[in-house]
Amino acid sequence: MAAISLVCGLGNPGVQYDATRHNAGFWFLDAVARSRPLPWRPETRFFGDLADTRMGQQRVRFLKPATFMNECGGSVAAVCGYFDIPPEAVLVVHDDLDLPPGTVKVKQGGGHGGHNGLRDIFSKLGSREFIRLRIGIGHPGNSDDVSDWVLRKPSPEDKVAMLDALDRALGQIDSLIKGKLEPVMKTLHTQQKGQP
Repeated sequence: MAAISLVCGLGNPGVQYDATRHNAGFWFLDAVARSRPLPWRPETRFFGDLADTRMGQQRVRFLKPATFMNECGGSVAAVCGYFDIPPEAVLVVHDDLDLPPGTVKVKQGGGHGGHNGLRDIFSKLGSREFIRLRIGIGHPGNSDDVSDWVLRKPSPEDKVAMLDALDRALGQIDSLIKGKLEPVMKTLHTQQKGQP
């Protein structure tokens, strides 16, 4: 698999959204920034905040779109276009309704599952073949409640489970960047909540 050149975390801008389920992608980038220096800077041409760093021999850019979730594809496409990054070298980190809190999975390609951020990336990037790091947030049980669910804070128990999943994903970041998806999948998909 291709090495990763761009890591994009999905979320909504604004302090009122910081702690909500939909911002799990931002949570992950914040966790990365606590583990190593990320020189964030606002980039209007990329519609977001960008950090440019090296991880081993690989140059990696980290992106937080400053647009709302349903318009984040323009930010991803702008960075990919400017730096000539193919979709296969992009890792998108996002919340996932289909996974329970405490679960984290990796996949390449596939559908958007109703996620408006992924839907917009498909449209603007013109490809589904990027890598996804899926952070489980659980489902409210009724599809009519989804919009309210993702924009609310998780329960204390669910938040602990989500943060645990993010920690496990962070432990695999170097392998992810190197494009070693199979061993990462094997590790993350077999680990259970609370396991190191």
